[in-house]
Amino acid sequence: MSNTPFDPSKFTVPKAKPVPVILLLDISGSMESEGKIRNLNDAVRDMLNVFQDTESGETEIWVSIITFGAQVKLHQPLISAGDIRWQDLSAGGMTPLGVALKMAKAMIEDKDVVPSRAYRPTVVLVSDGQPSDDWEDPLNAFVNDGRSAKCDRMAMAIGAGADEAVLGKFIAGTANGLFYAENAKQLRDFFKFVTMSVTIRTKSQTPNILPDASVIDIQPATIDARQEHVKSVTPKSSDEDGGYW
Repeated sequence: MSNTPFDPSKFTVPKAKPVPVILLLDISGSMESEGKIRNLNDAVRDMLNVFQDTESGETEIWVSIITFGAQVKLHQPLISAGDIRWQDLSAGGMTPLGVALKMAKAMIEDKDVVPSRAYRPTVVLVSDGQPSDDWEDPLNAFVNDGRSAKCDRMAMAIGAGADEAVLGKFIAGTANGLFYAENAKQLRDFFKFVTMSVTIRTKSQTPNILPDASVIDIQPATIDARQEHVKSVTPKSSDEDGGYW
């Protein structure tokens, strides 16, 4: 019979492993027009609500939000989605994407913020304009070096003014297409797609493996699909289409 003394501290429940989701959101002045910032707020709020309801004993979704406009700001530090109390974004300023990428990379590389036990992060970039600062070196470092290079990366271009070449470089090497929104529904569909992709991972036996896009019910609009559509039909005015911001 063992004489080992009883130690209740040895009987602990394993900590849930985080699935980090990092949003890089353009809140420059142009996002104020046509209701874009309002619809972005609604889409992110809906995403967080779903994440908060998606909890298991083995995994939990952590979210961080970095905004870039009048300044680059850590709008939401990386914490469990269930602990987030959403505060709406407001638009203003330029588009300092390079600084936002530097901040995101510094956060991902810091193991005190993104622990080694975390699963593969998903990083989502949303923008409606062209970068106003030096973005090339920060972007190259983000997608090619260190822990950030191992992240899954998604991007959405909002409206015709978005720099599709820059956003395309952000997702280079991933299986993701460049998503596109010219109306509120397309923006919501994109965030629903991201939400479902992440929640599927939390229920998987292998959360580091990304789900195939074909298994996700919602398929957002992409740049490629828009270009094919433009080739095949005569564009309507915004009044005729009825779907613009």
